[in-house]
Amino acid sequence: MHIPVQKKIRVGFFVAFTVIIVASVCSFLVTKNLLDNAQRLNHTIQVSKSLEVITRQLKDAESAIRGYNITKDTAFLKPTMRERSNKIQVEYMQLRLITSGNPQQQRHLDTLKSLLDYKYRQLREGEQRITTHEKDTSAVHQGEKTIDKIERKVQDMLKIEASYLNRKAVLQRFYSAIWIPVIFISSLMAILIGIYSYITLTREFRLQLHIESRLKAYQRDLQQNIRLLNKSNEELEQFAYVASHDLQEPLRKISTFSDRLQSKYGDNLPEEASDLLKRMMAAVGRMRVLINDLLLFSRAGRITPENVALVDMVALVNEVVSDVEEGLLEKNAIVNVGPIPPIEGNATAFHQLFQNIITNAVKFASPERRLVINITSSTIDNLCSIHVEDNGIGFDPAYAERIFLLFQRLHGMSEYSGTGIGLAICKKIVDSHHGHISATALPGEGATFIVVLPLTQINLHES
Repeated sequence: MHIPVQKKIRVGFFVAFTVIIVASVCSFLVTKNLLDNAQRLNHTIQVSKSLEVITRQLKDAESAIRGYNITKDTAFLKPTMRERSNKIQVEYMQLRLITSGNPQQQRHLDTLKSLLDYKYRQLREGEQRITTHEKDTSAVHQGEKTIDKIERKVQDMLKIEASYLNRKAVLQRFYSAIWIPVIFISSLMAILIGIYSYITLTREFRLQLHIESRLKAYQRDLQQNIRLLNKSNEELEQFAYVASHDLQEPLRKISTFSDRLQSKYGDNLPEEASDLLKRMMAAVGRMRVLINDLLLFSRAGRITPENVALVDMVALVNEVVSDVEEGLLEKNAIVNVGPIPPIEGNATAFHQLFQNIITNAVKFASPERRLVINITSSTIDNLCSIHVEDNGIGFDPAYAERIFLLFQRLHGMSEYSGTGIGLAICKKIVDSHHGHISATALPGEGATFIVVLPLTQINLHES
């Protein structure tokens, strides 16, 4: 089964987009985990640093008291125990702030606070004993026990921080283990999709070039065929013109000889010979009309940009009505011409078009009523629909398409004259103006011819 290139490209982009999303999600998770680990590590370092400062300050204070006991140097008592206690208090408050989101550490800090307060009292008491030269070995042992308790509490807090950091490290190793395969697979898929897209687009590009070259070849062939067709049409038109003149010559001779025969020997001819002579003259007349109609048909509907102009259709239709006035008067006909917008086209062709339609209405007028012809129009977008309605004898709707074909007649020569070319000429004119002609009718009720023409010949201008 052949899959269209557009569908392949859509699938490729969908896969690439999915891979990018998966890689982006993994990158986000790994980055978030790295940031969390960095924050946790920084948090642990701050907690450890503060605890270390507190422990060191306590040990320094106790070492200062012991140093003074041994050396009696007052430099060991500076800074004082109160100043040292204030530094420890600052570190403690910072530690309390750092661990504010951890209830377990806060509880440890509460215990540590009690131990620090107790140790501070011990240090104050030791400082006072030194200045009053009192000796109490039990206080020294008690201080060491308090320091041990504080160190154990500090270790408990450090273990909590270490456990949190270890869990983060385990999670980091997990994401790292996922991230490396994801990056590898994503990169591999991106490379494969890139190669596939390049191959597909290259193939499509070559196919497009091939199609364009074929189209150019077809266009050249089409242009050549059009030139040949135009040349053939010119030759056919020339042939029709020459043929009509060549055919007219023997017809004129037949007509001339028949007239001489009739005038010179008409009184002496038998009745049957006179009848044959009359029938021959009628056939010559029909042949002459047929040749002239064929010549008109061959020339009808040929328009070029040079002979196209904006035509005042109301004035043109009134001119046609004036041209066929004799036939209209014979039928005592009424012609109502409504408003028709100006239409771009060949005025001579439009004149022939409406003359044939109106003449057709006059020819097929009903003998039972006065002939009425209504010409109306309506416009939609760039199309004008012109309706020529009459109340003549009409025709069977089954023949609505047939009447526009060449030499198609619905009535015999004895009933109505004509060669069956008039409506074919109308169709050729309308087609050449990129329009459409149709007819609707009912027997005995009249007919309506519908001519749809573009207001402007866009196709002709574009060509």
